[in-house]
Amino acid sequence: MSAVNDRYESAVARYLEAWNAGDPETLTKAVAAAWTADGSYTDPLADVSGHEQIAAVITGAQAQFPGFSFRLSGTVDGHHDIARFTWELVSAADGSAPVAGFDVIKLDDDGRIRTVHGFLDRVPAGAA
Repeated sequence: MSAVNDRYESAVARYLEAWNAGDPETLTKAVAAAWTADGSYTDPLADVSGHEQIAAVITGAQAQFPGFSFRLSGTVDGHHDIARFTWELVSAADGSAPVAGFDVIKLDDDGRIRTVHGFLDRVPAGAA
């Protein structure tokens, strides 16, 4: 069973690498490694598909929260190509995490993300 869990954990690790990519080239590569070519990302603020649009959403979030990074805040739970996990957006300066949520992802046979459905559990006033 751990090999199955590793599949989901690896997909989530690649996903978080994309959200934390530090420059456009790294982001482009990370999005391609995490998502299928026709992959999608949907949350209360975005509904996009394809690598270019997903990268644009990530770039926008990074611009809104400079000096922050995404981190897993619990365990990854998955079955039948679907996984869920919680995350926080953490400040490098003081360790605060003003944004938190959970995502549900669906994987293809190769372990790349087909879809993400994101939910925001904690958002600072005026950020959404």
